[in-house]
Amino acid sequence: MSDSMDMTAGYTDGDIDTNPTSNSHLSDLIDRRYSRRETLRGGVSAAALAVFGGTLLAACDDADDADDSAPVVTAGSSGATSAGRIVTLTSTATDDGGIVTSAWTQTSGQTVTLTNARTATATFIAPSVTAATPLVFRYTATDQGGQASSADATVTISPAQLGFTAIAKNRNDVVTVPTGYSLGVLARLGDPIAAGVAAYANNGTDTNFAQRIGDHGDALYYYGLNSAGTRDDSSSIRGLLVQNYENLNEQYLHPNGPTGLGGSGVAPARPEGEAIKEIEAHGVGVIEVIQTATGGWAYVQDSTFNRRITPNTPMVINGPVRGSALVQTVFSPGGTDGRGTINNCANGVTPWATNLTCEENWAGYFRRPPASDDARRTAKELVALNRYGVRSVNGNYAWASVTPADAASTIFRKWDAQATGASATADYRNEPNQYGWCVEIDPYDRTRAPRKRTAMGRMNHEGAWPGNFVVGRRPAWYQGDDAQNEYLYKFVSATPWVAADANATDRLAMGDKYLDNGTLYVARFNADGSGAWLPLVFGQGNVTSTNATYAFTDQADVLTHARLAADVQGATRMDRPEWTAVSPTTGEMYLTLTNNSSRTVANVDAANPRAYVDPPSTSIGNRNGHILRLRETGDTTEATAFTWDVYVFGAGSDLDATNINLSGLTADNDFSSPDGLWFGRPSNASGQGNPLLWVQTDDGAFTDVTNNQMLAAFPGRVGDGGPRTVTNSAGGATSTVTTRIGAAPGTQLRRFLTGPIQCEITGVDSTPDGRTLFVGIQHPGENGTPAAPSSAWPATQGAATAPAAGTRPRSGVVFIRKNDGGVVGL
Repeated sequence: MSDSMDMTAGYTDGDIDTNPTSNSHLSDLIDRRYSRRETLRGGVSAAALAVFGGTLLAACDDADDADDSAPVVTAGSSGATSAGRIVTLTSTATDDGGIVTSAWTQTSGQTVTLTNARTATATFIAPSVTAATPLVFRYTATDQGGQASSADATVTISPAQLGFTAIAKNRNDVVTVPTGYSLGVLARLGDPIAAGVAAYANNGTDTNFAQRIGDHGDALYYYGLNSAGTRDDSSSIRGLLVQNYENLNEQYLHPNGPTGLGGSGVAPARPEGEAIKEIEAHGVGVIEVIQTATGGWAYVQDSTFNRRITPNTPMVINGPVRGSALVQTVFSPGGTDGRGTINNCANGVTPWATNLTCEENWAGYFRRPPASDDARRTAKELVALNRYGVRSVNGNYAWASVTPADAASTIFRKWDAQATGASATADYRNEPNQYGWCVEIDPYDRTRAPRKRTAMGRMNHEGAWPGNFVVGRRPAWYQGDDAQNEYLYKFVSATPWVAADANATDRLAMGDKYLDNGTLYVARFNADGSGAWLPLVFGQGNVTSTNATYAFTDQADVLTHARLAADVQGATRMDRPEWTAVSPTTGEMYLTLTNNSSRTVANVDAANPRAYVDPPSTSIGNRNGHILRLRETGDTTEATAFTWDVYVFGAGSDLDATNINLSGLTADNDFSSPDGLWFGRPSNASGQGNPLLWVQTDDGAFTDVTNNQMLAAFPGRVGDGGPRTVTNSAGGATSTVTTRIGAAPGTQLRRFLTGPIQCEITGVDSTPDGRTLFVGIQHPGENGTPAAPSSAWPATQGAATAPAAGTRPRSGVVFIRKNDGGVVGL
């Protein structure tokens, strides 16, 4: 079936000549009295006057009435399509006197919105259904005499289907999408987002990233705006795009790459100009975007909504850790305020229309050389610092080495986490404790300081995606800690959901209500397919002041050191837990487990059952990752138990089908290292019924075959498969483990997109109507040099000729549309 459906049928209306006489035709009489132009001006009235000399004759009998027949209309008979696709209703109407009005109306079936209903050709998007469902439409035409005729058309809608042919794996330096789809580049690294800021030169000389789009664009989300410039959750033509800027391709930010990095030992002092550029290129951005007259998209450079949130932006610390001695610094002796957010990876959302940005690999930015600083610390402090990895000699970019021109500035000093002062309020030893949180942002109000929501715990936050909101039920957010052998967490609010709060005008106050108090849990996955949420609450279980591993002081200590609390509670160590996504219809939670090079034959378990070699690499581990899913007991976010299975195992289609390619992947859907994960919005057919799941990859194991990719799937339900025994043999060792695996995805999982060279595909959202998809393209050409970039994207996208040699790559966002205007993916 084609991606759209044209309901067309044609009939004749008997317009043939059956009168053999030679009498003058009506048109001949008219031509003698009026010119053709005058006749066209006057229409039928002019014709009548021409024939009858200015007197209109009344009908004498019923026989004369019969000469003015009713219109003849056609509207087709029947047709079929599937949810999310464009349906075109085409009609005809003829009449001996002319048609005055005509319109399409719906007479039965699930209600849809007809576009151009008062024309002969109307369209609508097929609605979501769970079984074949007929919709009946009526076309009615009325003539000048008031006579009306109508005809019906029936369209049978089936449940949603994937609306594209899988694309082939490739290593091209462009974004590739299926036939029937088009894309454009919406925004790129360095694009100016304030009036008067120069266009990006892309040669390393650009500055002022506080007013430019940042680097390594990651998770993104679209917030609607109406024509008046206020929140409108249904707007699909104007909105705000919020995106994280995770990290840097620092070699391309400067003319000849960064100064003073790359050596061993203590780094030399970095130039202030380079460091401030790198700092400002991190964080979060808010930009206004609009749909153009041609159906494309553009951002508004001088929008008053545009905003950059950087590692220097003032922050408020909220929740149980606010005021704790653990977050006191010389900048905030009271432990209530901070500066900045960094390494923002995945995201979360709220029904009151705020954005949650999540701080991931933050620890490496701080300078804290163990050789000099360990002696200044207590044994308890060292347990915490080492568990979180705060032990770098220089910090990732050696920002603490900068001597600022303004001696009073501390924006570089704050990256030095050594205990050099008499107390924590005299230095920045606790600055790392102000990072690793979920940060709530109001995208509609640039005057409000973001709030760090400490009740949700501190870790290498990948994201924090919410479960479904049900009135009277306490909502929850699911969180992955992105590092090898880390955990899956769930934060359950202490406050039951009130529907009216979704429309509150003080949005951050709603965050105070739902996100500052609650219970943080960590997951334990049992071998039998069951699981439990273990509370991380001071005084419960092993989370006590007498614990031998780490003596917790209070709940602020537990939340600041959530990893240690999860350790002592016995959580399951996972294969890099990253993005979470929740089905809008079932509430089942999906989790990407990207890969794990430290997973061995000896330490596999039911939830992480593979350790193998994927040639040409000789390394042993879970090289290709998998996607796990769980169903809460009672289908409620408040549950403390669940069942689980593995939706799909990543693998090359050529790998061992018995123990590695467990999901039976083929050339149309094989993938490696799943990362980004997102279900279609419930406001359109892609998020209704059996919702569409998008899977994005961040891979190094499969890039000898293809660039990173995005796939679309209909994933089924937890428990639709069964147990499976896996035998792992590598490095001379062998072990077996029984896992739980879902039904093989087959053709219900397909490759939709591939990216340019050396990129990661990360960040995906749609407009509320599902007809535009936004996708992030991160760090293309990441392994190149300033002199020899390894990608030139996005300059390559749609280019008639190759970009000039030396063109530097830029992270960016693309928009994707279905050529016929239907829901993307269906």
